[in-house]
Amino acid sequence: MRTIDVSLAERSYPILIGPGLIDGTEALTRLAGGRQVAIVTDDQVGPLYRDRLRAGLGAAPAAVVDVTLPAGEANKTWDSLNRVFDALLRARFDRGCLVIALGGGVVGDMAGFAAAVYQRGVDFVQVPTTLLAQVDSSVGGKTAINHPEGKNMIGAFHQPRLVIADTDTLRTLPPRELSAGLAEVIKHGAIADPAYLDAIERDMAALRACEPQALARAIARSCEIKADVVARDEREGGLRAILNFGHTFGHAIEAGTGYGNWLHGEAVGAGMVQAADLSCRLGNLAREQVTRLTAIIAAAGLPVRAPAWPYERWIELMSVDKKAEQGAPRFVVLEAIGRAALRKVPEAALRQALAA
Repeated sequence: MRTIDVSLAERSYPILIGPGLIDGTEALTRLAGGRQVAIVTDDQVGPLYRDRLRAGLGAAPAAVVDVTLPAGEANKTWDSLNRVFDALLRARFDRGCLVIALGGGVVGDMAGFAAAVYQRGVDFVQVPTTLLAQVDSSVGGKTAINHPEGKNMIGAFHQPRLVIADTDTLRTLPPRELSAGLAEVIKHGAIADPAYLDAIERDMAALRACEPQALARAIARSCEIKADVVARDEREGGLRAILNFGHTFGHAIEAGTGYGNWLHGEAVGAGMVQAADLSCRLGNLAREQVTRLTAIIAAAGLPVRAPAWPYERWIELMSVDKKAEQGAPRFVVLEAIGRAALRKVPEAALRQALAA
């Protein structure tokens, strides 16, 4: 097992990475001791791992309630969120309860948001079971649900007490879901660590084959990068925005095509190609670097072409974005491989990038 710390003063917490952790860890047993515990999962992950996680808690909790939500991005809604609240209230859970999110990014976001607002905030733990959630969405305290007008526009910052990334759970991932997770892996190399991007490029076949050592290295380095950024800018006042490289375009793709038709990582993959192309048109990135990054994204099994919408449709979708200012989109661009920044961009360059 490897431990990476997210340093946020009194809100600090560890990320545990390794095989077999879902069957029990001292850290989780200690957190659950004597408390009411809710395990929030979905109807795909629950049958695979809920009983194992529950058994790993042993006799530590005072009570355990299971909450099963419908799987998929299309169900990241108020209705699903209310299922969590209904279960907590019916079981008379108090302010000392613990919520455990067992699943991918959708479950993590919803369970975390429920924990953030239930009785004005209760503790929660992330147990991510997808690559995307292990390298990105489970770390950093962003929680949210979607709205028909925009992705993740309703939510709260609420840090977990613990993140448990059991690498064995990745063996049950369909290839498409694994590729979606690799988008966030590639993103971390592109924005923060050229040597890491080199390693991703070199190890791509092993990563797609779910080779344990390659995956463990990628998960650990991605978590290190994200933990460092979050520690320096917890609430996305500036630096943390770089973690959204490719996401302004990607979120537009998800909203515009209907949540769930493109996986989040697929939309981010195509969005990173668009963002890299835009970076080149702004004079920041050499064309050969755009070509290289596009090839790495394609090698991960991700789409590299976005929907062919008119410029006006793109602007409509991208104006509903957390980085937008008064409805005008802003973009994370690469100044070089390993260095990113949030910028307003000239309309002409954006039109050219979207047309391409």
